[in-house]
Amino acid sequence: MQTPPKKRPIYKVLYVQVIVAIILGILLGHFYPNVGESFKPLGDGFIKIVKMIIAPVIFLTVVTGIAGMNNMKTVGKVAGKSMIYFLTFSSIALVIGLITANIIRPGDGLNISPESLDSSKVEMYVTQAHNSSLVSFLMNIIPDTVVSPLVNGNILQVLFVSIIFGISLA
Repeated sequence: MQTPPKKRPIYKVLYVQVIVAIILGILLGHFYPNVGESFKPLGDGFIKIVKMIIAPVIFLTVVTGIAGMNNMKTVGKVAGKSMIYFLTFSSIALVIGLITANIIRPGDGLNISPESLDSSKVEMYVTQAHNSSLVSFLMNIIPDTVVSPLVNGNILQVLFVSIIFGISLA
């Protein structure tokens, strides 16, 4: 006779912990901003740790997923579904971002004169955006070395290398 699994207390559920931490962070920042600022190194360190593990986790997940599949037709189907999933949710995120930015209108209350801003720092990004094409985008997916995507954190290059590596192991 099997015993039913024990129900975990609500304070041990991860999403509850995250929601409580967000609420506590908002309250701390609102009522005690100096104390909240003193916690900034902890937040910055946490973000750096997350950024540090993203590329290896993606690499290992894709490699083990592809290498574990016996049939290459299955790999193609999964890749197609993954691409549709990626494009769909990227589009949804873009729409949510645009709607949110147009409703909240960040920066509306700031009294900044456009003449006082240094536009030379932005010019490089503008010229890169205007000079980009489909061919240059595709060429930027191919990394210089196998390790450079993991070092630089370029996720598209990490995906490219991990797909090739996974197929070679399959």
